[in-house]
Amino acid sequence: MNAPLPTRLAVATSDSAACLGEPLISLQGASVRLGDVLALSGIDLTLRRGQRLALIGPNGSGKTTLLRLLHGLQPCSAGQRLVHPLPETGHAPRMAMLFQRPFLLQLSVRRNLRLALWLAGVPAPERAARVDAALARVGLLAVAQRPATALSGGQQQRLALARAWALQPDILFLDEPTASLDPGARREVEALVDDLAGQHTTVVMSTHHLGQARRLATHVAYLEAGRLLALESSERFFNAALPPPAAAFLRGEHLWL
Repeated sequence: MNAPLPTRLAVATSDSAACLGEPLISLQGASVRLGDVLALSGIDLTLRRGQRLALIGPNGSGKTTLLRLLHGLQPCSAGQRLVHPLPETGHAPRMAMLFQRPFLLQLSVRRNLRLALWLAGVPAPERAARVDAALARVGLLAVAQRPATALSGGQQQRLALARAWALQPDILFLDEPTASLDPGARREVEALVDDLAGQHTTVVMSTHHLGQARRLATHVAYLEAGRLLALESSERFFNAALPPPAAAFLRGEHLWL
């Protein structure tokens, strides 16, 4: 009989956090229980300004739950989540999340964005300019009056990114943002994510595409069975020694495109 796995493991981490900005969100011994399932166990993680963190691991490893926990949509069952105020404003960082299948209303492209800004409390005089700027940024200004649900899958994902960017978040959470897209649409979305991150937006992204993680992330975290087993800079993650479960996962994966 195999010995039971410990609930807390030593996590391989790099010292590259010193190159990043101030902490935005910290998890300290955070666990999440969903019914009888321990979805996350003893997670220690600090998300910093300027970071692009890719979450990888097998299906059911806890990637989406970790995204939701960091965002604040999922409470801790144990441990704690700390949100650090921004030094320049004293306020908590603004956050937005893009789900694997974006939720779009049966309204025009433009009205989907305007509604999101209204719900976020953006003053009315600012909304039109923000909508136009966001749609122009993702190349959808020409279809602003079309029903959002009539767009292609790639266009819908670009619209969801525009909606998130229009909120001017400090942190953008992405749950498998290109999972159902063809290679061309995937490249378009990747370029947009890269562009948004270049505007000083911190990005946390779950993905099954290891090539995507390698292209976009500054850091990569490996999860398995709800445990964080490795957290390294992207360069070290793909080129240095890893804990055996993470190394075995990389050897068995072929999603490099």
